[in-house]
Amino acid sequence: MYQNFQVIERAYTENGEIQLQKRGYDFEIIFNGTFLMATYNGESEKLLVRWAIKEAYSPKRVLIGGLGVGFSLAEALNHKTIEKITVVEIESKIIEWNRLYFSTYSNYALNDPRVDVINADFVDWILNSKEKYDVICLDIDNGPDWVVMDKNNTLYSHTGLFNLIKHINKSGVISFWSASKSDNFERILKKHFNSIIVEEVSLKRGYPDYVYIAKNPKDFK
Repeated sequence: MYQNFQVIERAYTENGEIQLQKRGYDFEIIFNGTFLMATYNGESEKLLVRWAIKEAYSPKRVLIGGLGVGFSLAEALNHKTIEKITVVEIESKIIEWNRLYFSTYSNYALNDPRVDVINADFVDWILNSKEKYDVICLDIDNGPDWVVMDKNNTLYSHTGLFNLIKHINKSGVISFWSASKSDNFERILKKHFNSIIVEEVSLKRGYPDYVYIAKNPKDFK
């Protein structure tokens, strides 16, 4: 049964209009008029992290691009061997809403001492960071073929992948969330990694999500 939504807050940032709305017992985030995320469909965001950690060798440090509603972060915290999780989120409002409205959905993940949340544009931040990680999980925008912010196209390009590879350890893993299947992105990944896994995640509502897992980089320095 369709439920009307109630607008909780609308804000205007340098990137555009971001809106938090409530539909029944759940929350949705709309960015520049496009659906971005919700509290009722987080399975693929959890699997984005779970599968990447499973593929990595003795992972301890995780980098997550995009906080979302906290599902990916909560999943990383479920793995007790993980010692440090860095989350980079471009919108301060999303960080604020996680604390005010989404805490119960993420099991109060932002309160965990292993977590460091950075309010920054991931595209710029990754260029300046010197840190290395065992696992990098990207849940930024809607994936390679459906970006809300044009700048995020860089992340799924040859240049973007080369920059990401510089930030993983030799046995590290990078995973990408996508709202749709992208054959072109898969071809690009195969030029940079020796091992690629593509997983389809069926949803109760709508079309499936996809998770791309890449390891054994060819460009490792």
